[in-house]
Amino acid sequence: MKISEPAEEILEKMWVFLEDEDDKLIPVNEYDENALRELETLMLIEYEGDKVQLTSEGFEESKKIIRRHRLAEKLLHDVLGMSGEDMETAACNFEHIMEGGVEDSICTVLFHPEECPHGKPIPPCECLEEARKSAAEVKKVLERLILPLTKLKNGQSGKIVYIKSAKRENLDTILAMGLLPGRKVEVIRTYPSHVFQMEHTQIAVDSEIAESIFIGNVE
Repeated sequence: MKISEPAEEILEKMWVFLEDEDDKLIPVNEYDENALRELETLMLIEYEGDKVQLTSEGFEESKKIIRRHRLAEKLLHDVLGMSGEDMETAACNFEHIMEGGVEDSICTVLFHPEECPHGKPIPPCECLEEARKSAAEVKKVLERLILPLTKLKNGQSGKIVYIKSAKRENLDTILAMGLLPGRKVEVIRTYPSHVFQMEHTQIAVDSEIAESIFIGNVE
């Protein structure tokens, strides 16, 4: 949908009005009449007396516009160090060229920010959902590839990837035994204690310690 810049600016102001006010009906006496007619023709607004309200399509279009503007502000502020009127003017110009892939790329570069430099919320978009889905998929893969030592069976081996424990004393015990990331271990027995070979040494640990040692490249 192609919308003129004056009409986009009105939709942006309407979104801000709705953020600050409880009333869904928006006064329009200060807005450009030609731009208002354009929005009405596109069925993005509808009149209620001397006020207007956004249609469902208008709400979605306003959300896209305010998202682009606040992403532009965030980029100019965080990356280029701009602020004040200079940032606002540049953001107003920049938002009009942030379409499709450009918008999503900027959002990704900025690590999917939730607020603009003014502390106003940045409406989420599909790229955030995609990022969350991707992160979830990566987590699933890692969960299959990296296992706590308690999940390995007799004869299986692998390299220590990382150590994770909420108890400081467990971490101290693990480090004192020389169980560091990169070391290869081979499980010899899993009951009653977990016994494994590391280089020329056999080491026995209880289940709580074994659960803190995460193994990758399992064979």
